[in-house]
Amino acid sequence: MTEATIQRLRLFLIESPIKMARLQGVGNVKGTVKRVLVELTSSDGVVGWGEAAPWEVFTGTPEAAFAALDIYLRPILLGKSVRRIRALMAELDRALVGHAEAKVAIEMALLDIVGKSSGLSVADLLGGRVRDTIPLSFSIADPDFAADLERMRTMVPDGNVIYKVKTGVKPHREDLDHLEAIRKEFGDKVDLRVDYNQALVPFGAIKILRNVETFAPTFIEQPVPRKFLDVMAQLTAALETPVLADESCFDRRDMMEVVRREAADAVSIKLMKAGGLFEAQAIMAIADIAGLPGYGGTLWEGGIGLAAGTQLIAATPGISLGCEFYMPHHVLTEDVLEERVVNRAGHVVVPDGPGLGIRVSEASIRANARVLAEA
Repeated sequence: MTEATIQRLRLFLIESPIKMARLQGVGNVKGTVKRVLVELTSSDGVVGWGEAAPWEVFTGTPEAAFAALDIYLRPILLGKSVRRIRALMAELDRALVGHAEAKVAIEMALLDIVGKSSGLSVADLLGGRVRDTIPLSFSIADPDFAADLERMRTMVPDGNVIYKVKTGVKPHREDLDHLEAIRKEFGDKVDLRVDYNQALVPFGAIKILRNVETFAPTFIEQPVPRKFLDVMAQLTAALETPVLADESCFDRRDMMEVVRREAADAVSIKLMKAGGLFEAQAIMAIADIAGLPGYGGTLWEGGIGLAAGTQLIAATPGISLGCEFYMPHHVLTEDVLEERVVNRAGHVVVPDGPGLGIRVSEASIRANARVLAEA
């Protein structure tokens, strides 16, 4: 039997309007977000989808991801087997340094094809499900805190109880006032977390974080820049609240260093950092050995990336702290899926169809695409 190969690659640079501004510590977002969608078609006619969602202050730019896919990776991909995913990903790594988002988009699309061809979900291909739903974390990041508080008044009764407050952007006193307002109104009904996105300088960070601890957050995410890993270790040792590493941990080597230095109590697993679902599972395997739970983080993915993230978490026991896959439901004005991945009672429901378990709307993609490349 002849192996199916990659016959066609189409790329779409998408720019999508968002409903609200986001203050994120190291960079802010307003108006629109950009991402690259990848469509692979196999020689036997099966279509797979992937998504690259870089952020210029975090991993790179969508335009660079588009160019990496179109100019450098396209010649390698066309004609290759759709089933030999690990071998092909290794070849892409040899051909192009970095560009993790571009590579994970390819891996997503290949897994989508193989899953559809075999009748298996991506979670099945990654080892099988350990969970069917994932607790959803919503980020409190609107410049208008009153607007976020009003959202919580609607969301909490519906079962959305996890909230991650973006801190370090506004004055410390204002951050404390916001945390106090949330605890005063919702008490222990909400699982409260804070995320500095590297906003603090090492000098004086411990005093600020001890103030924050009085509001009993579940974890404090990436308080200082990633280069200060020794400071992360000092804070982890000094604080009663668990410290979660995000920007300090992109790959397996980073994870080993975090574990060696005892620089965190937990880790954010993001597909756009890891560059692959297999790589994300490998990072989490190291964390598992050290007893560090994982959290499903995101950048600015839409429904395709979200679906891949849910499939990963469904098949990875250690990613047990929930996920922040709220963009398509709460921030994007329009997604590219015919039906959005289901949110129910404060949880993301993992799609159970073959592959990623989604259907993409060609009309929506074309309506939002700024650049198209196909061959």
